Amino acid sequence: MAFFSFGEYIEGRSYKVLDERLVRANSGVMFLLGLIAFINGFVLQQYEVIPWIAGFLMLSFGIAVFINPKFSPTILIARILTYKQSPLPIGAVQKRFAWSLGFALSVIVFILSLYLINDVSYFEPVCMLCIVCLFLLYLETAFGICVGCKLYFLSIRMKLIPKPAENPNCIGDACETDA
Repeated sequence: MAFFSFGEYIEGRSYKVLDERLVRANSGVMFLLGLIAFINGFVLQQYEVIPWIAGFLMLSFGIAVFINPKFSPTILIARILTYKQSPLPIGAVQKRFAWSLGFALSVIVFILSLYLINDVSYFEPVCMLCIVCLFLLYLETAFGICVGCKLYFLSIRMKLIPKPAENPNCIGDACETDA
């Protein structure tokens, strides 16, 4: 196992994979944390907790994307929650793309939430981005719909990014595969 790696090679697959059950549990953990931040901001108007949670999610996405998902704090929690479930492999390349988008969103929310502590006028953009993040996490957690993965394959079709040598499978086998 490489320290800096996104996904693993398994027998029968020529591309790196992640465990779908672990990925969905990770989304659930992130959704719960995002919901806590949203409730604190929108309902309780306690903005101090938002940068802490956004920073934690940013750190988790950053570790997953740039180092290795195995070391991401939310993946570690998800691993505990799914330890008795058998792994279900999905392609890693599209998840890296999707989690990179999640990282970018969490960085923006984190920076704006730092301003929000002293200036309430930043609440609307932070709130809207939180709603977008919660919606995307909910779709993945509840229905296995990875919007970032769909954007990855759309980017390939639009020739914005190069096509991989072999198309990896998606959550629920919802995309075209070569295998």
